[in-house]
Amino acid sequence: MANRIIDNDLQIFVERNQILEQLRERIVRFAASRLAEGVRDGAAQDIAQEVLLVLHEKYPTLDRAEDLVPLSLEIARFKVLAARRKTIRRGENTQVSVDDLPLAGGGPDPFEQAVRRERLNRLEAALKELGVRCREIFRMKLQGLSFIEIQKELKVGSLTTLYTWDLRCRKQLHERLGPDWESLKK
Repeated sequence: MANRIIDNDLQIFVERNQILEQLRERIVRFAASRLAEGVRDGAAQDIAQEVLLVLHEKYPTLDRAEDLVPLSLEIARFKVLAARRKTIRRGENTQVSVDDLPLAGGGPDPFEQAVRRERLNRLEAALKELGVRCREIFRMKLQGLSFIEIQKELKVGSLTTLYTWDLRCRKQLHERLGPDWESLKK
């Protein structure tokens, strides 16, 4: 009698495993039909595995196909909805492939080039209107010389005098560039 019970249990176990194997294929097809195209293959397999795990852990007593099929599809439906919510929450549904994006150029666009050219022309014209001493101070500052080095080059007795000249030169340049220069710089 004990052997018969063991054989009966073994037969039920084998039948349940066969049902679950066939059910796995069906769950994969169901999940793939409900998922977005880019994530179908891997996600459908994952969902099928999760559904089988739930069936194994929570419903070990169910062994008939009539019970397992509707339950497994319902669990799969919930898993698919959870996967969709997850992709929406992460923003994966609105992502654009890197291959679809245009390559950005390394340099400035034509508008920025034109604005820069216009600013440089204006600056050059304003610098030409300044006196010789102011142009020399600006030239040396652009070369990277410090105020002490400029003082020695121009043979100025006091550093304070050089600071005053620099302030006056910058003020003259600003007046010649006009009040809208600051807005062009940005």
